[in-house]
Amino acid sequence: MLIEIAPPRFDVDLDLRYASADNLTAAPIYARSLCLLHADAVAPLGRAIALARGLGLRLRLFDGFRPVEAQWLLWRALPDPRYIADPRRGSNHSRGTALDLTLADGAGRPLAMGTGFDDMTELSHHGRADLDPEAQRNRALLAGVMAGAGWLSYPYEWWHYQLAGAEGYPLLTDSVSGGKMMAK
Repeated sequence: MLIEIAPPRFDVDLDLRYASADNLTAAPIYARSLCLLHADAVAPLGRAIALARGLGLRLRLFDGFRPVEAQWLLWRALPDPRYIADPRRGSNHSRGTALDLTLADGAGRPLAMGTGFDDMTELSHHGRADLDPEAQRNRALLAGVMAGAGWLSYPYEWWHYQLAGAEGYPLLTDSVSGGKMMAK
């Protein structure tokens, strides 16, 4: 079961990049700006929201559930398994068990992370010592918030977090969202 993640029920900012051209494909992938997550991810998301709020910060979500059909579009744009899961193997986004996100300050300004979202280069990897100290601190802060809430990081993308055991969930198509995600 997928749950819509949106204010006011969830105290997050939405910047759903795949519903716009501001992503690695330079074209909208989703027909609607809609963030969905598997029901099992809701409690860990709530814990992350609370941890960030306690630091005077907010979560800004770039992506959640990604239908298998969308995963194929991303794979065709960048068939590099370090950054885009091969849709034949499956993406944890296509299971509704992964999030792409960043931290924002109380005024909604994203914190500096050293690269932008979808910067599919080695500078986006966790543990980079060649970033400015502010970006290193902010990445560590995001990692701490997410780990404290029960999410696992992905080594090649500072913005990607997933549930433990995510691979055990089934891959989902746009049909589970009632056809709301992908353009017809």
